[in-house]
Amino acid sequence: MCWGSRFPQVTVPDMVEVERRFTEALGIRNWAFMIGPSLGGMRVLEWMAAHPGKVAAGMVIGATAAAGADAIGCHEVQIAAIRADGRFRGGDYYDAPDGDGPHRGIGVARRIAQLSYRSRLEMETRFGRRQQDEEDPYAWRKGHGRGRFAVTSYLDHHAERLARRFDANSYIILTRAMKLFDLGRGRGGSARALSGIQQPLTVVGMDSDRLFPLEDQHWIAAHAPGSGPLEVIRSLHGHDGFLVETEQLAAIVGRSALARY
Repeated sequence: MCWGSRFPQVTVPDMVEVERRFTEALGIRNWAFMIGPSLGGMRVLEWMAAHPGKVAAGMVIGATAAAGADAIGCHEVQIAAIRADGRFRGGDYYDAPDGDGPHRGIGVARRIAQLSYRSRLEMETRFGRRQQDEEDPYAWRKGHGRGRFAVTSYLDHHAERLARRFDANSYIILTRAMKLFDLGRGRGGSARALSGIQQPLTVVGMDSDRLFPLEDQHWIAAHAPGSGPLEVIRSLHGHDGFLVETEQLAAIVGRSALARY
């Protein structure tokens, strides 16, 4: 059975509640050290705020306590790109012949997301205005077809990789969950919600992150009593820095774990 357009919206608190029930069913009573990046970092914050007795210490990497207007806008245009694809069919595309789903729409969404995951400086350093191989972006003026810049080829590659292996409805549900996240909702605001996190907390940010910039992590570290100074990963790779700068991240995790245990 495919739910399609009837599938309900899932929020970060919903995810944490499912995780809580699952871990209790497994007999896990509490967590010694919970680590999460991006959406996972949002879930760490929700865990520590909603179930403080179950998380002894946490680490939040490249996350925010509440998605701001810039992040919401970025998420909205990705969702709009998918919904604008005629093959989306309002979310009920699972019985389409030959898997004829909204692959173009999800490809556009992925292109937008990829730019938000990486930094402007990286794009300029890696690609600049370089052309893709023998292609000429100006060739259309001469009637020779479509030529691409190298950065266009890079975005096309990431779009094609994701479009055929990831479900569009799932993409929308997860993107909405990040957009809707607000730790302070129902708790008197994010500052008040963070003030209740007394457990040891390590907050990590990437200095070139443009999806959730360092100011978001500074806010968390400044308002959570259990937080130490903000840990900063130096990277050209923007939000994806935590995936690339593994040595820097491993050192931070190691220091945090040693300090607690």
